[in-house]
Amino acid sequence: MKPEEQQAAELRSGIFFGLAAYGLWGVFPIYFKLLETVTPTEILLHRIVWAVPFGALIITLRRQWTDVANAFRDPRVIAWLALSALCISGNWFVYIWGVVNERIFEASLGYYINPLMYVAVGVLFFGERLRRAQLLAVALATIGVLVLSVQGSGLPWVSLSLAALFTAYGIIRKRVAIAAMPGLFAETALLFPLAGAGLLWLMLSHRAEFAAADGSTNMLLLLSGPITVFPLLFFAVAARRLTLTTVGFMQFLAPTMQFFIAMYFGEPFTTPRMICFALIWAAVIVFSVDALHTSRKRPPIRPGAG
Repeated sequence: MKPEEQQAAELRSGIFFGLAAYGLWGVFPIYFKLLETVTPTEILLHRIVWAVPFGALIITLRRQWTDVANAFRDPRVIAWLALSALCISGNWFVYIWGVVNERIFEASLGYYINPLMYVAVGVLFFGERLRRAQLLAVALATIGVLVLSVQGSGLPWVSLSLAALFTAYGIIRKRVAIAAMPGLFAETALLFPLAGAGLLWLMLSHRAEFAAADGSTNMLLLLSGPITVFPLLFFAVAARRLTLTTVGFMQFLAPTMQFFIAMYFGEPFTTPRMICFALIWAAVIVFSVDALHTSRKRPPIRPGAG
């Protein structure tokens, strides 16, 4: 295969895997809605517990056990991964709670805010300077959140928690020299003892839906492992084959799908929510156009996620 043909094939496969990753993240509310009879805590415990054996299978197939072993030999890396594990598990719990409690709109809003929060953190904590378009995007998003807080049902804490926890997770993982899949496996492995003990306690005290529920519910809970791991694996493949700009545009697919899923499930789309989302979408457009314009001035960069 000629180099240009190989590059085109990598681009096509990268787009396919990127759409698959964000598409799966986008339909997560449907999966969690199917588990409404299960408490968010139990769903979270299952998600951690079943992600470990399935993640181990993927690590074996990708021959990445050396990366995992190297991480566990370094106390500093383990300390950072333990902190990132707390952030991502907190993010998972808030998301599950939000979906089960009819807060899908807020969950969607959180992931629209997330890239803008990265920019804000860069300014506040790392001394980065905002371009005018970035400043406008952050201002529009801030006004949107304030409108929802004052005119709506109060501070959208689900949105802000999801964005803050995922931003913290991303910043921590950026400090750790470990690829995406080995990193996720290490995080879930660190959480596994607590999650396993919690799940066992729920079962012994007859408070767990697992085993006591019907077969379809049990199967859905068992699927929480691959449902957690597959999107990240697809994202890791896409990130290696696409530019940062392309991946950046794709990230808005998931919250957009979640937005329409919230509409489907009949969550009230109030006037404050309408104004907030209009301002957020305007911020996203400004942010994306600025990112595209800036990327054209620089040589293409390919991220190195694994």
